[in-house]
Amino acid sequence: MFTATLIARPGALDPALVHALRDAWGGGAARWLSPDEAAEFDMPEVPSNADAVWRDLQGQATDLAIQPAGDRRKRMLLADMDSTMIRQECIDELAEEAGVGDRVRAITARAMNGELDFEGALTERVALLKGLPESVIGRVLETRITPMPGGRTLVATMRAHGAHAALVSGGFTAFTTRIAALLGFDEHRANTLIARDGTLTGEVARPILGRAAKVAALEDITARLGIPETAVLAVGDGANDLGMLGRAGMGVALHAKPSVQAEVSLRVNHGDLTALLFLQGYAREDFSD
Repeated sequence: MFTATLIARPGALDPALVHALRDAWGGGAARWLSPDEAAEFDMPEVPSNADAVWRDLQGQATDLAIQPAGDRRKRMLLADMDSTMIRQECIDELAEEAGVGDRVRAITARAMNGELDFEGALTERVALLKGLPESVIGRVLETRITPMPGGRTLVATMRAHGAHAALVSGGFTAFTTRIAALLGFDEHRANTLIARDGTLTGEVARPILGRAAKVAALEDITARLGIPETAVLAVGDGANDLGMLGRAGMGVALHAKPSVQAEVSLRVNHGDLTALLFLQGYAREDFSD
């Protein structure tokens, strides 16, 4: 048995669309997780035209996800930070302060789409921050960084139901420390910018946390918690997230780069982070703040 979930912006999901798709695919009764926002129904198999319907619904600003019906509520959240739990890429915002914003943004975009080696791209970008006062990090956090909508609710709801929340970032601990505390994560991992005498040296501590390290975090934390990898919901947007997205029981590409969407079956392009709760079968009345 499989479950099809449809998610749109609040008030934008047409009930007629849900019922028409349910009827076309021979599904069971529609369950409304949030009126005119999210609904789901069960069906015996994955329809042969599922990909074509997904593409059509994207044009209607509606996300469609199909997954096995059982065991959808996960016991661990493993989340990327930049452009996932927050709207920005932290290194791009630091680069703006250093006067090299356009150059760094271009490298970031290519790295996140899988066109550049992550470690090489990171060291190249960090080198451009050399000489920046370390105090700029605090200013960037206060003035340039904003949480992705729904993030606090996602973490709070999963934790209220017994899940563990871990933030794993190819960014920097100076940011994950603040964001993890703000959003309620249990723990965080990231890279460390090196500073000397209050000034960034243009270097990042080794080993660099990239794609392999995110997979290692998945392995380490699940082993420590004594849970299987199938009990993990992983979410990210960049090529360096593909390893953990592929290993987790539920891997979700959130507003992801094209190369990432091509590799991941669960994609959220129109909802916010609460869409990950709908994918697990939570109704809006189940959400925690």
